[in-house]
Amino acid sequence: QVQLVESGGGLVQPGGSLRLSCAASLNMFASYTMGWYRQAPGKQRELVATITATVNTIYTDSVKGRFTISRDNAKKTMYLQMNSLKPEDTAVYYCNANWGGIAVYWGQGTQVTVSS
Repeated sequence: QVQLVESGGGLVQPGGSLRLSCAASLNMFASYTMGWYRQAPGKQRELVATITATVNTIYTDSVKGRFTISRDNAKKTMYLQMNSLKPEDTAVYYCNANWGGIAVYWGQGTQVTVSS
């Protein structure tokens, strides 16, 4: 059974930083495109960032220059370093694993709250 387990969420003040982790029980982790999505209350889930098997990255405009996605294939773990956090970054953050659209998995989510 595939599991994606997020960790690292919490409460942080505006301007602060958090590092999210996603540990994956995927046999071919290195072959998956991994991604972070988020869903704020009353809003649709949106893409935050993705990283491909060849380490190409994409970021949504609102996080460019503040967030960094990375992966460690040996540890089967993906990360999201979030700096200069803003209240509008408050959301549940979800880990996603996608293998060519054929196999798609989601984590259970981790809450990030940015508030003073």
